[in-house]
Amino acid sequence: MEKFVIRGGRPLMGEVNISGAKNSVVAIIPAALLVDGPCKIENIPEISDVRILIDILKELGCDVEFDNKDSMMINSQYVRSSTATYDMIKSLRASYYLLGALLGRFKKAEVAFPGGCDFGFRPVDQHIKGFEKLGAKVEIDHGVIKLEAERLIGSQIFMDVVSVGATINIMIAAVKAEGTTIIENAAKEPHVVDVANFLNAMGANIKGAGTDVIKIKGVTTLSGGATHSVIPDQIEAGTFMIAAAATKGDVTIRNIIPKHLESLSAKLIEMGAKVEEDGDWIRVIGTEKILKANIKTLPYPGFPTDLHPPASVLLCLSDGTSTITEGIWDSRFQYVDELKRMGAQIKVEGRMAVFDGKPKLSGAPVKATDLRAGAAMIIAGLVAEGETEVYNINYIDRGYECIEDKLRSLGADIVRATK
Repeated sequence: MEKFVIRGGRPLMGEVNISGAKNSVVAIIPAALLVDGPCKIENIPEISDVRILIDILKELGCDVEFDNKDSMMINSQYVRSSTATYDMIKSLRASYYLLGALLGRFKKAEVAFPGGCDFGFRPVDQHIKGFEKLGAKVEIDHGVIKLEAERLIGSQIFMDVVSVGATINIMIAAVKAEGTTIIENAAKEPHVVDVANFLNAMGANIKGAGTDVIKIKGVTTLSGGATHSVIPDQIEAGTFMIAAAATKGDVTIRNIIPKHLESLSAKLIEMGAKVEEDGDWIRVIGTEKILKANIKTLPYPGFPTDLHPPASVLLCLSDGTSTITEGIWDSRFQYVDELKRMGAQIKVEGRMAVFDGKPKLSGAPVKATDLRAGAAMIIAGLVAEGETEVYNINYIDRGYECIEDKLRSLGADIVRATK
């Protein structure tokens, strides 16, 4: 077991390059199961979720080879299995994308319920509704979701709630359905667009990704032979932006799409930070006095739920009373007790957390309760007086590539150590 040891009090200074988007690649890799030949995926982040997915694809019969550190070839031509067991996916939330991919390829799938982070109930009802609309029969048996269809038929599907996972999953399954599928009230997140672009590059016919209506005209085959580069990670970029503001530093974040971060940039400016951007970079310069703010997480282009825990550290340090309202998940506040160990003054009321800001936090042993909460603990450690130990960093490794190395390049005092 490993931990991060952080000695706080150093402003982050310099430049950092952002890796490929975790939320994109964990859907694109399963979607490669639909492709009848080889395909190349570039800008792949070196994170544990990717390693798990590669192992799963190999067990299913895929040939997977890395060209270099962040580029790999996937050939699904000889895949014969449509089953992903619990042992294969127990630590992977995004395993549900295997449902749509295997259903689209084999007209059947058996996948255990997803694992990954635990911050509230993860309903799959919208996924199931979509699969049923496409003609699949659904059975849930002892923690395994079983899908089967004689044929998949395009349908009009209205999402009862905006769900990124369900939008992507239904889109993947519908690619090889007969006729046209229309997804209404679809999620508009950048990684929805990225998955659609990957599928289109392989021969799919998807239009409207990035809007609330997506149209998929079914095709008989995805021939592959193309290359797709994963978009930059919006959430990793946002984490470094918040870390720069929290430590009162000056950091330029490169290899990003600034438009994906507009909601965060606006909030940082509201809180007193200086934000500059141009082309593929954003520069964040912190301020001595962090102003109070109210944040509500919403579907894109609103404030991302994945930046809720990191942003909470800024509110802990703000001048006055601030709030975060969680508009996506029923519960995402397990991190609060950990921040309280560092001296933060926070009260949770339903889906809202109220922060009584103070200028300093104190180093303490804390744990990552999920991936993004782990990022929050790191940021808290960077600003705290004294030493902070962050445990359960396996969560952090799920979504951040070499985060300690990137932070050290900006002047942070952080090391990975064995317990």
